[in-house]
Amino acid sequence: MSALVAFLLLWGKGWGLGPLGAGPSYETKPSLWAEPDSLLQPWANVRLRCQARRETRDFQLLRDGVTQVLVHLDMPAIEHQFLLGAVTRDNQGLYRCRSGLSNGRWTQLSNLLEVTGTESLPPPWLSAEPVPWITPGLNTTLLCQGALWGVTFLLRREGDDEFLKVAEAGKDKAVTFQVHQAGKYSCSYRTHTAGDPSEPSATVSIEEMRRGASQAPGSLAGEYPRVLRPGARATLVCVAPLSGVDFQLRQRGEELLVPRSSTSPDRVFFHLDAVAPGDSGPYTCRYRLHREEAAWSADSAPSELVWSDETLPAPVLEAEPEGSRPAPGSLVRLRCRAPRAGLRFALQREDSGGRRLSGLLSPAGPEALFELPDVSAADSANYSCVYVDPVQPFAGSAPSARLELRVDGPPPRPQLRALWRGPVAAGRDATLHCEGHVPDVTFELLREGEEEASATLWTSRASADLVLEFVGPQHAGNYSCRYRSWGPGALLSERSDPVELRVAGEHRA
Repeated sequence: MSALVAFLLLWGKGWGLGPLGAGPSYETKPSLWAEPDSLLQPWANVRLRCQARRETRDFQLLRDGVTQVLVHLDMPAIEHQFLLGAVTRDNQGLYRCRSGLSNGRWTQLSNLLEVTGTESLPPPWLSAEPVPWITPGLNTTLLCQGALWGVTFLLRREGDDEFLKVAEAGKDKAVTFQVHQAGKYSCSYRTHTAGDPSEPSATVSIEEMRRGASQAPGSLAGEYPRVLRPGARATLVCVAPLSGVDFQLRQRGEELLVPRSSTSPDRVFFHLDAVAPGDSGPYTCRYRLHREEAAWSADSAPSELVWSDETLPAPVLEAEPEGSRPAPGSLVRLRCRAPRAGLRFALQREDSGGRRLSGLLSPAGPEALFELPDVSAADSANYSCVYVDPVQPFAGSAPSARLELRVDGPPPRPQLRALWRGPVAAGRDATLHCEGHVPDVTFELLREGEEEASATLWTSRASADLVLEFVGPQHAGNYSCRYRSWGPGALLSERSDPVELRVAGEHRA
């Protein structure tokens, strides 16, 4: 089914791109950092500064997952300083802040700030901008951010004792390093010349790619995966892992010059107007930097569109075993029979969400066998099939008679597992993996005894990582997950078996 997904991720799965057509979302996450009176004694007298994205009257400071201070200001402000004073055992820990929104709710939690109060300084964090590779014409940088304001940062490359870059943050808490060589990098910082450097950040790997994102091309398909009539319009969308690039749509190795539009700098929509059935594909997409001498990325995986003029006789669709109510968990085969061999078959599914493609096959003989393994209520729908002739004159059939499948009972229960071992330290995140059986659903994480979800996530996949941020003792308990879909044919699974979350240590008063 990957060929039917309505977008192209040219750099794999990890870029966190939003849904197609969605505009840029407003970032609410504030920033938190520490400002000592003196870098010679950074923990002697400290203020924690929380900077919001927009002016607000309300600020909240949390430590080890538990609220410490709530502030309501007389006048709106863009930031607030929380006086911590001398760092002792009573106030050291993991801090985050958040700011108030106009609707009475809170923003996302800020970055995590570790206040140690010891000679060992907490590590900074290192990230690559805009992507973790280098290629001619691309200005790749490493951003090193620390917990303290105005320190000196040190960048090192693994295995190269001579490589060392030094930069002063000045009146800031971060610096940017340009990188020109592949390797594994980490950064640290020091508060003064004679001081010991902090613990190093996590390592960031920079690769050299003269062919752009050639290591991980994605998939390309129509924006609306369905069987199209000749003369209908089709849209293909290409998404890149960085903004401000040139895009190209290709067919059999040649560029297609078609109208295009865009909703954001990292994606483009290709509009195919009145495409003939013979132009069904395969299509690919690629991108390059805004320089003619820059190399193109590798082509995406090929995809195709399905066109039918409905001039050929309709095929026959049958279910094996017979019957419209298969047993949950059974294997159902849908056999589509045509008058002859050498054809391309498409299976269509129709439910409350409309009609869409569910599979494509090119068998050697005159029939195609589509399999629905381990059927559940999620497979309940009306099915039909069509076939198209891949050679001139590129005719296609009318759809078969609809075949109704109805599977009783709820969809299969998901499975939940913890992505940690033992108790979780207070102030850290706890991630649980919920493995479902149905794509395009919303996953929910629920604590025992509570009906409101502790975390939710919609995904096109059949699994999701659900995160409890900044856990404290109040988060301890047993958790389970479920998934649901919305609309007239809504699904709601049963809850998974529970997983226990234990939080290490008690909050320091």
